[in-house]
Amino acid sequence: MIVDWQWAKYGLRKAWLCALMLAFVSVLAIASTANDPSATSFIKTSGTNFTLDGSPFFVTGVNNHYLTYGSRDEVTRVLDDAVAMGANVVRIFLQPVIGSVDGSVATIWDWRLEGDASNLAAKGTYLLYWDPSQNRMAINDGTNGMQKVDFLIAEAGKRHLRLIVAVLDFWAYTGGAQQMRAWYGSSDESTFFFNDPRTKRDYRTWVRHVVQRVNPLTGLAYRDDPTIMAWELMNEGNAQPEALRLAWTAEMSAYVKSLDPNHLVSSGNGSGNANILVKLADLTIPTLDFGTWHGYPLYYNLTVQQFNDMIPEFCQVAARANKPVLLEEFGYARSNGNSAGAYATWLDTLTRDRKCAGWIVWRLVSRQDSGRYPVDEHDQFDIRNDGSVIWNILKAATAWAAQTRDTRLASEIALEAP
Repeated sequence: MIVDWQWAKYGLRKAWLCALMLAFVSVLAIASTANDPSATSFIKTSGTNFTLDGSPFFVTGVNNHYLTYGSRDEVTRVLDDAVAMGANVVRIFLQPVIGSVDGSVATIWDWRLEGDASNLAAKGTYLLYWDPSQNRMAINDGTNGMQKVDFLIAEAGKRHLRLIVAVLDFWAYTGGAQQMRAWYGSSDESTFFFNDPRTKRDYRTWVRHVVQRVNPLTGLAYRDDPTIMAWELMNEGNAQPEALRLAWTAEMSAYVKSLDPNHLVSSGNGSGNANILVKLADLTIPTLDFGTWHGYPLYYNLTVQQFNDMIPEFCQVAARANKPVLLEEFGYARSNGNSAGAYATWLDTLTRDRKCAGWIVWRLVSRQDSGRYPVDEHDQFDIRNDGSVIWNILKAATAWAAQTRDTRLASEIALEAP
């Protein structure tokens, strides 16, 4: 593998100064959004780019899966670390989903697990559940439910961070779509949820509740809050067959748009190892505003360079559809000797290709209430504000993108204007 260390030396060195400047700006951002007109503007699209008030908005973001059920301190620590990294977007999942509170309808995962939030210890938090007295799905609007999401959105807004919100997770780690099909006694993981009229009704009910909810901390309905950049129908909604996935995606994206014309909508599809036709499929749906893909070389048996070669391929697909595409999940184990060079290479490729709309790394974690960072022995994808080489590469990449990518595109757009 050949790593562009000229960029890694020159670009990163130059970006350190930008990072210091951004750190100062970030402190001011946390204090207030009152004097920032862009804080009240929604993210939009223009061709293969996202825009904010007509200017390019290149996404440099982080994923975190536990922000909707972590403690308030755990939430603010992650958001503060996102600011420290220079991120402009945080991607989250609305979870957990359980059976019934009284246990008469089984929960298919251990929702009472104690321990670190990063390790799926929800500590009694749940957003959706089965109400046996009403024999239907119910929504928890309490302090251990949607009020935690209220807090997260309000705190993200204070820090000028935008949120991409996956309305549901496909996987069963904290319930997700698998728990919802289990309410009806199904063990079919790939078809039932997307095809059964009851689960489709439940999903629409959930979407309607979320987008119409008024956050008491901001006074805004979610659909009117520009802190939310976009809705994603589902994280990695792996419906089978593909025709079913596309039909469900078209139906539900149109439904979201009918309720909320302000926000962008995407499917949340992974598609990282799919063929070119599958990569194109989502972008043909008119009620989807941008495409997504998830990339983990470990799982695809790809070298760093082979994965790097996939990046322009996806961005070219975006150009054909004239829509943005995001690499919204990717990671590489810290134990690999070339991990720092891998991140530097990929981020450079994404930033330099004007057809690419940005990146969201998996996953930013901060100190848990235990005082420790999460134990990450399996994938080793965790990103931490620990002064490591990888942390500094990501931090420099956000500054480098802010300095070069958006400035260059703004100049090009201005030159192209009549």
